[in-house]
Amino acid sequence: MNEQIKQALERSQTIDITTIGRKTGQPRRIEIWFHNLDGQLYITGLPGRRDWYANLKAKPEFTFHLKEIAQADLPATARVIEAMAERREVFSRLLPKLNQAADFATWLERSPLVEVTLELE
Repeated sequence: MNEQIKQALERSQTIDITTIGRKTGQPRRIEIWFHNLDGQLYITGLPGRRDWYANLKAKPEFTFHLKEIAQADLPATARVIEAMAERREVFSRLLPKLNQAADFATWLERSPLVEVTLELE
């Protein structure tokens, strides 16, 4: 992994992702935040239904587009986190950084959460 990509994964927050639409089969690109917790990457969002999340549940392969410190289109795989104990562990570390700790129960029950694995050479 080159140094710019490494720095972007450590310091950036805003990326684009391209998922494949679960109904249309067409690529869908959106801007979103990612979170790096001790080297592990996650994507989440405000509580509620999200098309990107439904797309990743149906087809976990997607493209992780770096666009701030470095520009790169990285093949990635999402692992949907549904087990309550794992969700609790991730959100307990993530929500204080987002100033959302007061809404912990709502995020735990209703927010999308995926762990991202990048296919780096």
